[in-house]
Amino acid sequence: MLAATEFAIGEINEAGGINGRELVPLYGDPMGEPASYQKLAANLLTESKVKVILGGYTSSQRKAVLSVLDREPGLLCYPAQYEGFEYSENIIYFGAVPNQNSLFLGSYLLQNYSPRLYVVGSDYVWPRESGRIMGDLIRSGGGEILGQYYIEDGAPAKDFDVMMKHIKKCSPDIIFNNFVGQSNLQFYNAYIENGLDADRMLVASLTTSEADIQEIGASATAGHITAATYFASQSNLTNISCLDRYRAVRGEDPHANMCWDAAYTQAHVVAQAMSNNGADSIGSIRSGILGASFNAPQGMIKIDELNSHCHVWPKIGIARSDGQFEIVAQTSHAISPDPYRTTYSLAPDEGEAPLDTALSVRLPGAQGLQD
Repeated sequence: MLAATEFAIGEINEAGGINGRELVPLYGDPMGEPASYQKLAANLLTESKVKVILGGYTSSQRKAVLSVLDREPGLLCYPAQYEGFEYSENIIYFGAVPNQNSLFLGSYLLQNYSPRLYVVGSDYVWPRESGRIMGDLIRSGGGEILGQYYIEDGAPAKDFDVMMKHIKKCSPDIIFNNFVGQSNLQFYNAYIENGLDADRMLVASLTTSEADIQEIGASATAGHITAATYFASQSNLTNISCLDRYRAVRGEDPHANMCWDAAYTQAHVVAQAMSNNGADSIGSIRSGILGASFNAPQGMIKIDELNSHCHVWPKIGIARSDGQFEIVAQTSHAISPDPYRTTYSLAPDEGEAPLDTALSVRLPGAQGLQD
């Protein structure tokens, strides 16, 4: 996310900045600790006088920054998927909410498998809420949830071995994996060490992205399923051009995944709002963001005026042996956010788009919104 943000700011300044004024990023690394996020956010807002903070990954990190924004004027742009049920005039949400990822993953599993699932994940609010939603959806379609197991971040490897013994005893068809960061690596290590593979017990995830696979190893993840708003393997021209520019500017391949796309996008949307509405007022920046559209690598996105969340393009990918994804399903248009939805079932709500499935797909070019 940092690399994508720096790259986007470089593009913005190369194009003239904010009406001739250069964007100058201030960077701090809270090392993943919510208390450090809180301290750093307070320093940025009060001492450095910044107006917009870009970043955060887990919900605990986001809420730490929000606790500061409740006291100090500023705006957070948050690039990660999360559990929903939050609204703040001080946050713009660029990642997916459950109706934009969990719903489509569950629907895909029900359409293509006879799922008996075991739910696992890191022990905090987002994985547990994702597990609840997936359970509701799978049961509504006639599937089963055979068990759930959550492990705290920083737990030793033996805890994952104990979990795998529980899973093997239940013998599910699919493990729904909501581990993040280092815990995701530990999960796949335990999975392989216990003699499992995609043919014996499939893993479906919202978090196993291209960046994770680089750490885990493609041999451990090949054949498994991830739902995301963006995959680096997308063949639309906007994505191809963006990745080519990144390589030319930074001299390296991007670690591009759904959060990379969201981080890149939000920096450009903020700059667009500053250029059009003024850069010196938090209110004017926020007004310029709400309702704004941007031709992002994932597809044409829009910020919802009512709930400050993003209209995104859900997709299903199967991990390949090269660490990238074969996109096997996607929606035909951007899906509007419904962050306050309380129930999930197999029957789609009126007006909700089904998945378009194919062995190989391109992003559609309808309505002039995309390439």
